[in-house]
Amino acid sequence: MTSSYWFSLALTFLAALGASLLLTRIAQRLSIRWGIVAKPGGRRKHTGDIPKLGILPLFGAFTVAALIAQLLPVERADPKEPIRLIGLLIGSLVIVIVGLLDDRYDLPAIPQFIGQFISAGIAILFLIFIEKFNNPFTGITTETFPYLITIIISLFWLLLMMNTVNWLDGVDGLSAGVNLIAAILLLIHTMREGQLSVSLLPMALIGATLGFLRFNTFPASIYLGSGAIYLGYISGTLSIIGGAKMATILLVMGLPLLDVAWQIARRLRAGKNPLVGDRGHLHFRLVDKGVSPRLIVAGYYLFCAAFGLLALLTTSRSFKFIALLVMFGLAVMGFALVARGGWKRPLPEAPQPNPDPET
Repeated sequence: MTSSYWFSLALTFLAALGASLLLTRIAQRLSIRWGIVAKPGGRRKHTGDIPKLGILPLFGAFTVAALIAQLLPVERADPKEPIRLIGLLIGSLVIVIVGLLDDRYDLPAIPQFIGQFISAGIAILFLIFIEKFNNPFTGITTETFPYLITIIISLFWLLLMMNTVNWLDGVDGLSAGVNLIAAILLLIHTMREGQLSVSLLPMALIGATLGFLRFNTFPASIYLGSGAIYLGYISGTLSIIGGAKMATILLVMGLPLLDVAWQIARRLRAGKNPLVGDRGHLHFRLVDKGVSPRLIVAGYYLFCAAFGLLALLTTSRSFKFIALLVMFGLAVMGFALVARGGWKRPLPEAPQPNPDPET
């Protein structure tokens, strides 16, 4: 790796970080001026009106840094990279437009899902799709998916990432921090694979997220709002563009993904709409049991980082598969402990008339 590459990497990071710090301040003021704030009540427990235009600084900082990165002197081995970047940015613009409308008007679940579907479709149209699948038992790589199967799998992956990150956004700094960890691991993966120009994109995401976290950690002075869906979209597309093995991302995001599955199953079993939010998520349950938000966030960070590092430190597909099973077992035991444990529970709150949709 040449000195020009390290210069490009540093410049991309600093551009994203600086833009994020500046734009977050601007977003806070615009949120107050436009009345786009999270008021006390609903699933969150906070006092006062909190700005929730987190999507603006994240989108602005990442986009600025990603465009600057295209002008830097870095080797570009993939001629289709500019096409994919255009698709990523156009799809993210759709997320931003729908997200701003949702932050302002609290859109129902269906319009939000349509926006996510369109953005994922745009990404696929611009060649951001899953091309390979490795069998964890045989190591055989399948490269010839039928086109329809490729579209379905890629759509499912992008929609899953967007909603997983969105559902994770319940404690200050949790969702953005877990995505920061995923971005760092994606950066290491692309550097190790020699994808130098591609590595500038996760670096841009690292800078944008780190600057935003300056204001989003407990006690947060700004919330992600629809920025959680944006982060999920960017992480999902970058994991495909960077050619990261699915096991790597699954290990990083394994706990949030399992929490999503748990909540869907729990709500369906109770005869509830699985897309309507409540305080059943693991992080909400821990808060309700009196666990410190900082401790919850630190626990998630440690869990996600530890299993993500396992994916980077070993090349054995069988070992990664075993790690996934271990993580699944630990998560299930943790869910059972939290759901049925003997911790003192606070008195139930009065039901909220308008629960938050989670898509």
